Amino acid sequence: MKDVSLLTVILNWRTPEMTLKAARAAAREMVGIDGQIVIVDNDSGDGSFETLHAAALNADWAEGRVDVVQSGRNGGFGAGNNFGMRHAMAQREFDFIYILNSDAFPDTGSIKALLDHMQAMPTCGFAGSYIHGEDDAPHLTAFRFPSVGGELEGAARIGVLSRALHTHIVPLPIPAETTRVDWLAGASMMMRRQVLEQIGLFDETFFLYFEETDLCLRAQRAGWHTDYVRNSEVTHIGSVSTGMKTWNRKPQYWFDSRLHYFRKNHGMAYAAAATLAHALGTCLWKLRRVIGRKPQRDPAYFLWDLMSHFVKSTFRRTSREPSKTPRLTVRKEARQ
Repeated sequence: MKDVSLLTVILNWRTPEMTLKAARAAAREMVGIDGQIVIVDNDSGDGSFETLHAAALNADWAEGRVDVVQSGRNGGFGAGNNFGMRHAMAQREFDFIYILNSDAFPDTGSIKALLDHMQAMPTCGFAGSYIHGEDDAPHLTAFRFPSVGGELEGAARIGVLSRALHTHIVPLPIPAETTRVDWLAGASMMMRRQVLEQIGLFDETFFLYFEETDLCLRAQRAGWHTDYVRNSEVTHIGSVSTGMKTWNRKPQYWFDSRLHYFRKNHGMAYAAAATLAHALGTCLWKLRRVIGRKPQRDPAYFLWDLMSHFVKSTFRRTSREPSKTPRLTVRKEARQ
Protein backbone atom coordinates (compact mmCIF):
# COMPACT_ATOMS: atom_id res chain seq x y z
CA MET A 1 0.00 0.00 0.00
CA LYS A 2 1.24 3.47 -0.83
CA ASP A 3 1.77 6.06 1.85
CA VAL A 4 -1.38 8.09 2.40
CA SER A 5 -2.39 10.99 4.60
CA LEU A 6 -5.28 11.00 7.06
CA LEU A 7 -7.25 13.79 8.73
CA THR A 8 -9.22 12.90 11.85
CA VAL A 9 -12.01 15.28 12.91
CA ILE A 10 -13.57 15.10 16.38
CA LEU A 11 -16.50 17.36 17.21
CA ASN A 12 -16.92 18.58 20.78
CA TRP A 13 -20.09 19.86 22.42
CA ARG A 14 -19.63 20.40 26.14
CA THR A 15 -17.78 17.11 26.74
CA PRO A 16 -14.12 18.21 26.80
CA GLU A 17 -12.71 15.42 28.97
CA MET A 18 -14.43 12.74 26.92
CA THR A 19 -13.34 14.42 23.69
CA LEU A 20 -9.74 14.34 24.92
CA LYS A 21 -10.11 10.63 25.69
CA ALA A 22 -11.33 10.04 22.10
CA ALA A 23 -8.46 12.14 20.73
CA ARG A 24 -5.89 10.22 22.79
CA ALA A 25 -7.22 6.92 21.46
CA ALA A 26 -7.15 8.24 17.89
CA ALA A 27 -3.61 9.57 18.30
CA ARG A 28 -2.48 6.18 19.58
CA GLU A 29 -3.99 4.46 16.53
CA MET A 30 -2.47 7.00 14.13
CA VAL A 31 1.12 6.33 15.13
CA GLY A 32 3.03 5.66 11.89
CA ILE A 33 0.32 7.30 9.76
CA ASP A 34 0.93 10.67 8.11
CA GLY A 35 -1.93 12.58 9.64
CA GLN A 36 -3.45 15.26 11.83
CA ILE A 37 -6.25 15.46 14.37
CA VAL A 38 -8.56 18.47 14.39
CA ILE A 39 -10.83 18.95 17.38
CA VAL A 40 -13.71 21.31 16.64
CA ASP A 41 -15.47 22.93 19.56
CA ASN A 42 -18.99 23.63 18.34
CA ASP A 43 -19.35 26.87 20.29
CA SER A 44 -19.92 25.07 23.60
CA GLY A 45 -19.64 28.28 25.61
CA ASP A 46 -18.67 26.38 28.76
CA GLY A 47 -14.90 26.64 28.70
CA SER A 48 -14.51 23.53 26.53
CA PHE A 49 -12.39 25.29 23.94
CA GLU A 50 -9.90 26.58 26.50
CA THR A 51 -9.65 23.15 28.16
CA LEU A 52 -9.09 21.39 24.84
CA HIS A 53 -6.62 23.97 23.60
CA ALA A 54 -4.50 23.77 26.76
CA ALA A 55 -4.47 19.98 26.63
CA ALA A 56 -3.40 19.93 22.98
CA LEU A 57 -0.48 22.23 23.80
CA ASN A 58 0.74 20.31 26.83
CA ALA A 59 -0.14 16.63 26.34
CA ASP A 60 2.65 14.27 25.28
CA TRP A 61 0.27 12.22 23.14
CA ALA A 62 -0.64 15.28 21.03
CA GLU A 63 2.95 15.72 19.78
CA GLY A 64 2.02 18.80 17.79
CA ARG A 65 -0.40 16.82 15.60
CA VAL A 66 -3.57 18.04 17.29
CA ASP A 67 -5.22 21.30 16.30
CA VAL A 68 -8.10 22.71 18.35
CA VAL A 69 -10.41 25.14 16.57
CA GLN A 70 -13.58 27.02 17.44
CA SER A 71 -16.45 26.81 14.95
CA GLY A 72 -18.05 30.02 16.21
CA ARG A 73 -21.57 28.59 16.10
CA ASN A 74 -23.42 25.42 16.97
CA GLY A 75 -24.64 24.50 13.51
CA GLY A 76 -25.01 20.82 14.35
CA PHE A 77 -23.09 17.64 13.58
CA GLY A 78 -22.60 18.16 9.86
CA ALA A 79 -21.71 21.83 10.08
CA GLY A 80 -19.16 21.21 12.83
CA ASN A 81 -17.44 18.40 10.95
CA ASN A 82 -17.51 20.44 7.75
CA PHE A 83 -15.77 23.27 9.57
CA GLY A 84 -13.00 20.96 10.72
CA MET A 85 -12.50 19.48 7.26
CA ARG A 86 -12.39 22.85 5.52
CA HIS A 87 -10.03 24.25 8.15
CA ALA A 88 -7.52 21.43 7.72
CA MET A 89 -7.80 21.22 3.94
CA ALA A 90 -7.04 24.91 3.66
CA GLN A 91 -3.59 24.12 5.05
CA ARG A 92 -2.71 20.84 3.32
CA GLU A 93 -4.23 17.98 1.34
CA PHE A 94 -5.32 14.73 2.95
CA ASP A 95 -6.22 11.55 1.07
CA PHE A 96 -8.76 10.36 3.63
CA ILE A 97 -10.87 11.97 6.35
CA TYR A 98 -11.94 10.10 9.47
CA ILE A 99 -14.77 11.45 11.61
CA LEU A 100 -14.95 10.20 15.17
CA ASN A 101 -17.56 10.94 17.82
CA SER A 102 -16.36 12.52 21.03
CA ASP A 103 -17.73 9.52 22.94
CA ALA A 104 -16.13 6.92 20.65
CA PHE A 105 -12.74 5.34 21.31
CA PRO A 106 -10.92 3.42 18.56
CA ASP A 107 -9.75 -0.03 19.64
CA THR A 108 -6.35 -1.38 18.68
CA GLY A 109 -5.87 -1.49 14.91
CA SER A 110 -9.26 0.06 14.14
CA ILE A 111 -8.15 3.11 12.16
CA LYS A 112 -5.53 1.16 10.19
CA ALA A 113 -8.17 -1.44 9.31
CA LEU A 114 -10.39 1.25 7.77
CA LEU A 115 -7.45 2.81 5.95
CA ASP A 116 -6.26 -0.55 4.58
CA HIS A 117 -9.75 -1.40 3.41
CA MET A 118 -10.24 1.85 1.55
CA GLN A 119 -6.87 1.54 -0.16
CA ALA A 120 -7.71 -2.01 -1.22
CA MET A 121 -11.18 -1.00 -2.48
CA PRO A 122 -10.81 2.04 -4.77
CA THR A 123 -14.58 2.26 -5.41
CA CYS A 124 -15.37 2.46 -1.68
CA GLY A 125 -16.36 6.00 -0.80
CA PHE A 126 -17.05 5.54 2.91
CA ALA A 127 -16.11 2.85 5.43
CA GLY A 128 -17.32 2.44 9.00
CA SER A 129 -16.46 0.38 12.05
CA TYR A 130 -18.07 -2.32 14.13
CA ILE A 131 -19.30 -0.36 17.14
CA HIS A 132 -19.76 -1.84 20.59
CA GLY A 133 -20.54 -0.47 24.02
CA GLU A 134 -18.34 -0.46 27.08
CA ASP A 135 -20.05 -3.74 27.99
CA ASP A 136 -18.99 -5.17 24.57
CA ALA A 137 -22.62 -5.29 23.42
CA PRO A 138 -22.78 -4.52 19.66
CA HIS A 139 -24.52 -1.36 18.48
CA LEU A 140 -26.74 -1.11 15.41
CA THR A 141 -24.80 1.12 13.01
CA ALA A 142 -25.41 -0.42 9.55
CA PHE A 143 -28.60 0.43 7.69
CA ARG A 144 -30.70 0.41 4.54
CA PHE A 145 -31.87 3.72 3.15
CA PRO A 146 -35.24 4.86 4.55
CA SER A 147 -38.31 4.20 2.40
CA VAL A 148 -42.09 4.24 2.61
CA GLY A 149 -42.06 0.54 3.45
CA GLY A 150 -39.34 1.05 6.02
CA GLU A 151 -41.30 3.83 7.71
CA LEU A 152 -44.37 1.59 8.00
CA GLU A 153 -42.44 -1.41 9.28
CA GLY A 154 -40.29 0.53 11.73
CA ALA A 155 -43.27 2.25 13.35
CA ALA A 156 -45.61 -0.77 13.44
CA ARG A 157 -43.20 -3.35 14.89
CA ILE A 158 -45.56 -6.22 14.05
CA GLY A 159 -43.99 -9.55 13.17
CA VAL A 160 -46.15 -10.45 10.18
CA LEU A 161 -45.69 -6.98 8.69
CA SER A 162 -41.93 -7.06 9.29
CA ARG A 163 -41.68 -10.38 7.48
CA ALA A 164 -43.64 -9.03 4.52
CA LEU A 165 -41.47 -5.89 4.38
CA HIS A 166 -38.15 -7.54 5.31
CA THR A 167 -36.32 -5.96 2.36
CA HIS A 168 -37.31 -2.50 3.65
CA ILE A 169 -36.27 -2.86 7.30
CA VAL A 170 -33.85 0.01 7.90
CA PRO A 171 -31.57 -1.44 10.63
CA LEU A 172 -29.57 -4.32 9.19
CA PRO A 173 -28.62 -7.38 11.23
CA ILE A 174 -25.17 -6.73 12.67
CA PRO A 175 -22.80 -8.01 9.97
CA ALA A 176 -20.50 -10.86 10.96
CA GLU A 177 -17.99 -9.89 8.29
CA THR A 178 -17.03 -6.93 6.14
CA THR A 179 -19.89 -6.14 3.78
CA ARG A 180 -21.50 -3.43 1.66
CA VAL A 181 -24.35 -1.45 3.22
CA ASP A 182 -26.48 1.55 2.25
CA TRP A 183 -25.33 3.85 5.04
CA LEU A 184 -23.48 3.88 8.34
CA ALA A 185 -23.73 5.84 11.56
CA GLY A 186 -21.06 8.53 11.74
CA ALA A 187 -19.56 7.57 15.11
CA SER A 188 -16.52 6.11 13.32
CA MET A 189 -16.51 6.70 9.57
CA MET A 190 -13.69 7.13 7.07
CA MET A 191 -14.28 9.08 3.87
CA ARG A 192 -12.36 9.38 0.64
CA ARG A 193 -11.42 12.99 -0.11
CA GLN A 194 -12.06 12.44 -3.82
CA VAL A 195 -15.70 11.58 -3.06
CA LEU A 196 -16.24 14.71 -0.98
CA GLU A 197 -14.71 16.85 -3.69
CA GLN A 198 -17.22 15.32 -6.11
CA ILE A 199 -20.46 15.34 -4.07
CA GLY A 200 -19.79 18.02 -1.45
CA LEU A 201 -19.66 17.85 2.33
CA PHE A 202 -22.47 17.27 4.81
CA ASP A 203 -25.69 19.10 4.03
CA GLU A 204 -25.85 21.65 6.85
CA THR A 205 -29.64 21.88 6.63
CA PHE A 206 -29.57 18.82 8.89
CA PHE A 207 -28.84 19.95 12.43
CA LEU A 208 -28.66 16.41 13.73
CA TYR A 209 -29.73 13.02 12.33
CA PHE A 210 -30.06 11.90 8.69
CA GLU A 211 -26.93 13.79 7.60
CA GLU A 212 -24.89 10.57 7.21
CA THR A 213 -27.83 8.94 5.43
CA ASP A 214 -28.00 11.79 2.93
CA LEU A 215 -24.24 11.83 2.40
CA CYS A 216 -24.09 8.08 1.69
CA LEU A 217 -27.05 8.31 -0.67
CA ARG A 218 -25.38 11.11 -2.64
CA ALA A 219 -22.21 9.02 -2.85
CA GLN A 220 -24.13 5.98 -4.05
CA ARG A 221 -25.84 8.02 -6.75
CA ALA A 222 -22.41 9.23 -7.86
CA GLY A 223 -21.15 5.64 -8.20
CA TRP A 224 -19.44 5.06 -4.83
CA HIS A 225 -20.31 2.44 -2.24
CA THR A 226 -20.24 2.29 1.55
CA ASP A 227 -18.67 -0.62 3.46
CA TYR A 228 -19.00 -1.93 6.99
CA VAL A 229 -15.53 -3.09 8.05
CA ARG A 230 -15.92 -5.78 10.69
CA ASN A 231 -12.29 -5.92 11.85
CA SER A 232 -12.33 -2.22 12.73
CA GLU A 233 -13.73 -2.10 16.27
CA VAL A 234 -14.60 1.03 18.24
CA THR A 235 -15.96 1.42 21.77
CA HIS A 236 -18.87 3.85 21.89
CA ILE A 237 -20.84 5.21 24.81
CA GLY A 238 -23.55 6.86 22.70
CA SER A 239 -25.86 9.88 22.96
CA VAL A 240 -23.67 11.75 25.44
CA SER A 241 -23.99 15.12 23.69
CA THR A 242 -27.55 14.69 22.38
CA GLY A 243 -29.14 13.15 25.48
CA MET A 244 -31.23 10.92 23.20
CA LYS A 245 -31.46 8.11 25.77
CA THR A 246 -33.33 10.42 28.17
CA TRP A 247 -35.69 12.07 25.64
CA ASN A 248 -39.29 12.30 26.83
CA ARG A 249 -40.31 13.86 23.52
CA LYS A 250 -38.68 13.94 20.08
CA PRO A 251 -37.01 17.32 19.46
CA GLN A 252 -38.03 19.59 16.61
CA TYR A 253 -34.73 19.08 14.79
CA TRP A 254 -35.38 15.32 14.44
CA PHE A 255 -38.62 15.99 12.58
CA ASP A 256 -36.96 18.74 10.52
CA SER A 257 -34.11 16.42 9.48
CA ARG A 258 -36.36 13.48 8.66
CA LEU A 259 -38.68 15.54 6.47
CA HIS A 260 -35.80 17.33 4.75
CA TYR A 261 -34.20 13.99 3.89
CA PHE A 262 -37.32 12.67 2.16
CA ARG A 263 -38.19 15.94 0.42
CA LYS A 264 -34.67 16.57 -0.82
CA ASN A 265 -33.97 13.08 -2.09
CA HIS A 266 -37.40 11.83 -3.17
CA GLY A 267 -39.71 14.82 -3.55
CA MET A 268 -42.80 16.20 -1.83
CA ALA A 269 -45.20 13.37 -2.74
CA TYR A 270 -42.84 10.70 -1.46
CA ALA A 271 -42.25 12.62 1.78
CA ALA A 272 -46.01 12.76 2.31
CA ALA A 273 -46.35 9.03 1.64
CA ALA A 274 -43.50 8.24 4.04
CA THR A 275 -45.06 10.37 6.76
CA LEU A 276 -48.48 8.78 6.33
CA ALA A 277 -46.87 5.33 6.39
CA HIS A 278 -45.11 6.19 9.65
CA ALA A 279 -48.36 7.50 11.11
CA LEU A 280 -50.23 4.35 10.05
CA GLY A 281 -47.53 2.17 11.54
CA THR A 282 -47.71 4.12 14.80
CA CYS A 283 -51.48 3.62 14.94
CA LEU A 284 -51.05 -0.13 14.36
CA TRP A 285 -48.49 -0.24 17.15
CA LYS A 286 -50.84 1.61 19.51
CA LEU A 287 -53.57 -0.94 18.74
CA ARG A 288 -51.16 -3.80 19.35
CA ARG A 289 -50.13 -2.21 22.65
CA VAL A 290 -53.71 -2.14 23.85
CA ILE A 291 -54.46 -5.72 22.78
CA GLY A 292 -51.17 -7.23 23.88
CA ARG A 293 -50.57 -4.97 26.88
CA LYS A 294 -47.19 -3.96 25.50
CA PRO A 295 -45.05 -1.29 27.19
CA GLN A 296 -44.85 2.25 25.86
CA ARG A 297 -41.88 2.63 23.49
CA ASP A 298 -42.52 5.86 21.60
CA PRO A 299 -41.77 9.30 23.07
CA ALA A 300 -44.75 11.19 24.42
CA TYR A 301 -47.03 12.82 21.83
CA PHE A 302 -45.00 11.32 18.98
CA LEU A 303 -47.91 10.83 16.56
CA TRP A 304 -49.23 14.34 17.20
CA ASP A 305 -45.78 15.85 16.80
CA LEU A 306 -45.13 13.92 13.57
CA MET A 307 -48.36 14.95 11.86
CA SER A 308 -48.51 18.53 13.13
CA HIS A 309 -44.91 19.07 12.02
CA PHE A 310 -45.68 17.73 8.56
CA VAL A 311 -48.82 19.87 8.17
CA LYS A 312 -47.08 23.05 9.34
CA SER A 313 -44.10 22.36 7.08
CA THR A 314 -46.39 21.76 4.09
CA PHE A 315 -48.04 25.15 4.54
CA ARG A 316 -44.67 26.86 4.97
CA ARG A 317 -43.10 25.35 1.82
CA THR A 318 -44.46 24.45 -1.58
CA SER A 319 -41.28 22.95 -3.07
CA ARG A 320 -38.24 20.95 -2.06
CA GLU A 321 -36.24 22.55 0.71
CA PRO A 322 -32.96 24.12 -0.35
CA SER A 323 -29.82 22.35 0.78
CA LYS A 324 -26.77 23.88 2.40
CA THR A 325 -24.03 21.63 1.04
CA PRO A 326 -20.58 23.25 1.10
CA ARG A 327 -17.95 22.12 -1.37
CA LEU A 328 -14.63 20.70 -0.26
CA THR A 329 -11.82 22.72 -1.77
CA VAL A 330 -8.09 22.37 -1.23
CA ARG A 331 -5.74 25.32 -1.50
CA LYS A 332 -3.55 25.15 -4.57
CA GLU A 333 -0.54 25.57 -2.31
CA ALA A 334 -1.61 22.47 -0.37
CA ARG A 335 -1.57 20.37 -3.54
CA GLN A 336 1.99 21.32 -4.38
